[in-house]
Formats: sequence, structure tokens, C-alpha cells
Amino acid sequence: MTRLASAFAAVAGSALVWPALALAHDQPETNQSRWVMADWMLDTFFVFAGLALVAFLAAWKAGHFHELDRMGAIPLLVHEEDYYTPEWALDEEEWADGDA
Repeated sequence: MTRLASAFAAVAGSALVWPALALAHDQPETNQSRWVMADWMLDTFFVFAGLALVAFLAAWKAGHFHELDRMGAIPLLVHEEDYYTPEWALDEEEWADGDA
């Protein structure tokens, strides 16, 4: 019986929520309502910009941006096979001199 009641509650709850989703995007047409979307966009921008600034300052204080010039050289130390230069480019005369 509890399984039937929980299934009925889920169906009834979704039936009550579904029309509200359709009404969520409707906007009243008044002089003040023209700026509602702009207000929300501006508020959201400031909220996320503030959170990003706080995260940046926390990372900076934690020391994640120290010695970036030394950390940038680490990928240069990895020796991999050259997959990008075709064989015919290595066979040209200008590469044979070693002056390139």
C-alpha cells in the first residue's frame, strides 16, 4: 500500500509542478517588467564575478600562482616523438646543413 501511495504522490506532485514550469517563462508586460531580465542578468553577473574573485584570491593566497615561469617550462622537458613534421620535410637540403 505504501508503494501505491508513494507512486500516487510522485504522479500528483509532477502533475502539480508541470504547469508551473510552463508559467515560469511568461513575463508580465508592464513598463517596469521590461527591465526584469536585465536586472537578473546584471545581478547574476555580479554574483558570479564576485565568486570568481573570491576563488581567485583564495587560490592566490594558497600559493597556486607562485613560480609560474618555472612551472611553464615543465612541458618542454618531455621528450616525445615528432608526429607533426612529415618525412619529406626532414629530407630537404636546408635541414641537412644544420643552419636552420
